[in-house]
Amino acid sequence: MSATECTPHLNDLLSYEQAVEQIVAAAQPLTEHRSVPLREALGCVLAEPVISSIDVPGWDYSAMDGYALRAADSAHSGAELPVSQRLPAGVSPEPLEPGTAARIFTGAPIPAGADTVVMQEVCEALDDRVRINTEVQPDSNIRRRGEDIERDSVVIPAGTKLQPQHIGLAATVGCARLSVVRPPKVALLASGDELVTPGEPLEPGKIYNSNLFSATAMLQALGCEVIDMGIVEDTLQATKAALSRAAAQADLVLASGGVSVGEEDHVKPAVEALGSLDLWKIAIRPGKPVAFGTIGGTPFIGSPGNPVSLFVTFILFVRPFLLRMQGRDDWRLQPMTAKADFDWPKPDKRREFHRARLFYDEAGIPWLKMHPSRSSGVLSSMTWANGLIVIPENTPLKRGDDVRFLPFSEILT
Repeated sequence: MSATECTPHLNDLLSYEQAVEQIVAAAQPLTEHRSVPLREALGCVLAEPVISSIDVPGWDYSAMDGYALRAADSAHSGAELPVSQRLPAGVSPEPLEPGTAARIFTGAPIPAGADTVVMQEVCEALDDRVRINTEVQPDSNIRRRGEDIERDSVVIPAGTKLQPQHIGLAATVGCARLSVVRPPKVALLASGDELVTPGEPLEPGKIYNSNLFSATAMLQALGCEVIDMGIVEDTLQATKAALSRAAAQADLVLASGGVSVGEEDHVKPAVEALGSLDLWKIAIRPGKPVAFGTIGGTPFIGSPGNPVSLFVTFILFVRPFLLRMQGRDDWRLQPMTAKADFDWPKPDKRREFHRARLFYDEAGIPWLKMHPSRSSGVLSSMTWANGLIVIPENTPLKRGDDVRFLPFSEILT
């Protein structure tokens, strides 16, 4: 068979959009939830919305230190009023006596009868009186009840990955525990007789298994529970056995390597024998041979064995699948726009996701410098880069053109 016959025609490849939509559509949100203390909820995905049982603030309060009074009692600058009470935060005030002012501090409740707070900087304390050295307007410097959060309102929607600010907001409305999605269980395996676990002697012809550790770290960043299936021997029988064991205990099986059509690539035929292969070739670079299917009803994603291809395909396909499985709706990539600091005169027929470094010039304009290597085996390029530049199919570029960029800081969470 000729090389041309072995290589799929470009028209037979799925586009990136077709592939990711098909993969995400197959993700079934996890229905198993668990209740966790608020202190342990960071990084979890909220299963049920947080609904406030209180108004925040729970009363009208002063936005600053000053004097609470009726605006009508200080109709002109220079008016003097007796001070009838002193109100620090945390006290319960008495109703304001007509024709008086209350000394009030930030956060203290507004006494009944007062309709404004005058900041202390424009007031003059005179023993038991105060001179108001400004014209007073009603409703000044008062934070109203429920101004931030109204009772019975949704303050954090389900599907939110909980960050520190969400934890603080949940505490604000009195939540001690939160209902979160159970972490997805992902069985991870690597195919290749050439692979050696770091720490073991490296014999001739062997390489250290970096993919297992890269994928584990990315899965942990997404809040997954990783089941390490180790390195699988390059035989069809061993591959089928490992995939069967993985599918029996995981929500997703993720394999690295063995998804192409070489004589030692056994993952694709093993998946077809055990279940179904629904997607294989995608018009992207790197990462054209991405396998997606099921093994005994358990979803399966197989990535190429080259370390950069694994990294890129994880971002493009594994990440959105897992986010959707956790009930998150923010799985779509949101690229930013920057300017190309390079020329790209000979574009590929496939869409490229190339390693790039974002920097800003003196005018604050974002630019992208491209890594010189296009090899999917150069993992050091991923630490040099701080994101991926998206180069459309059949699109030449010249320096200064606008291009799209996916920052690692936004997509590896």
